[in-house]
Amino acid sequence: MRVVLQRVTKAKVDINKQTVGKIDKGIVALVAVNDTDNVETFKYMCDKIINIRIFEDDEDKLNLSIKDLNLGLLIVPNFTVYADARKGRRPSFVGGAKPDDAEKIFNDFIDYVKNNYDKVETGIFRADMQVELINDGPITILLDSDKLF
Repeated sequence: MRVVLQRVTKAKVDINKQTVGKIDKGIVALVAVNDTDNVETFKYMCDKIINIRIFEDDEDKLNLSIKDLNLGLLIVPNFTVYADARKGRRPSFVGGAKPDDAEKIFNDFIDYVKNNYDKVETGIFRADMQVELINDGPITILLDSDKLF
């Protein structure tokens, strides 16, 4: 699993001009899955996402998480996070799971996160989504369950 985390002051995802997920201050997670992702992957990535300390404490140090502050989490499926653009000009997406498998894995991940954190909103897999956000900081962090970076 790969995730692009962005600390935001607010964010929403629309489909056909209808808002399907919306948060105020918190984290937007653009999530791509691969076919090896399982409950252990979900556990690792969920723990990272809800406990990563990217919010300031009283001393302006990045010591607090969304869990500490009870902030929102907007999870958006985004297979392009697995894009490999090292060769040529057209990215390859072979690192991600095939669409049918990816949809199940993504939805299982959402279920896992919702069972472990209360303030979760999501986009919809395979939908044409418009994501609007205000990146706060800006703070953007890359996570990879294979710990490649």
